[in-house]
Amino acid sequence: MTATREPALLPLVDDAVCAPAMIEVPLAEGEASALASVLSALADPVRLRLLSVVAAQGEVCSCHLQEPLGRSQPTISHHTRVLAEAGLLEGDKRGKWTWWRIVPGRLSAVREALGALPHGQDG
Repeated sequence: MTATREPALLPLVDDAVCAPAMIEVPLAEGEASALASVLSALADPVRLRLLSVVAAQGEVCSCHLQEPLGRSQPTISHHTRVLAEAGLLEGDKRGKWTWWRIVPGRLSAVREALGALPHGQDG
């Protein structure tokens, strides 16, 4: 009778092949919750486009977001509110309209939390 050899088990993680950790220090529970809230706000194509329009312009009136986004004013209001609640946008009411801008440093903080390389300043 021939002895059968069991296949060698491979290690679950090969340090030579595995990419470095996403961040050097694990997120605390509160930090993870806050970051999840921001990432949830960013997890929508319309909101990402809206954020990029505001970042490119520096400051944008809500009335000027309909055309580039192809959305109604109530939809734009919903998306700007979500981004503002996540701390990514801030606005000033001027008459009937709100003028939006990126919250300085907020996107850098998100990048840092994700372990991304440093980039230029936000907005």
